[in-house]
Amino acid sequence: MITVLRHPLVDHRLAYLRDVATKPKLFRELVSELTVFLAYEALRDLLRTTEITVETPLTTTVGKKVADEIVIVPILRAGMGMLDGMLSILPYAKVGVLGMQRNEETAEPIPYYAKVPPAHGEELAVLIDPMFATGGSAIDAVSQLKKLGYRRIVFLSLVAAPEGISRFEQRHPDVSVFTAAKDECLNSRHYIVPGLGDAGDRIFGTL
Repeated sequence: MITVLRHPLVDHRLAYLRDVATKPKLFRELVSELTVFLAYEALRDLLRTTEITVETPLTTTVGKKVADEIVIVPILRAGMGMLDGMLSILPYAKVGVLGMQRNEETAEPIPYYAKVPPAHGEELAVLIDPMFATGGSAIDAVSQLKKLGYRRIVFLSLVAAPEGISRFEQRHPDVSVFTAAKDECLNSRHYIVPGLGDAGDRIFGTL
């Protein structure tokens, strides 16, 4: 299932994120801010809590704390641009990484690195990658996480193409996807249209 965020503050940031004139510093800030919006919505019904006793200045009351162990998994390299936003609201989370390089001829992912803690129970894996184009990297990443024992996985992206969404839902119908925008299509080079260009290059200033 895919959820597209609907909010004026998301739309405002997306407009500047798409703008070719936006410099890397602002681009990185916008990516982090949008990531927080995505995480807020995605985790609303996923995180489990336990009750704790809290002493206020006036009395004793019942509060809640997050009970889940969370592992944030960025897909290298562009996913690293979303990591600061995730850690700003989940500073206690573990971080794993999956390295994927795109074959420019086939647009298929080429895995080259993986360092993710194996699952031991009901951990929640939050997979992050700004671009959800053909779906190949996300499909492969989720497959790797499932092999490591993760049963609870959610995928966050900034911009998604319908082709990638359809392909992903066929392979991993049990994994929820949250994105800030569902765009029109992929072009002949498998780039998202209207998109925002190469997120990795724009985040790291390697255009």
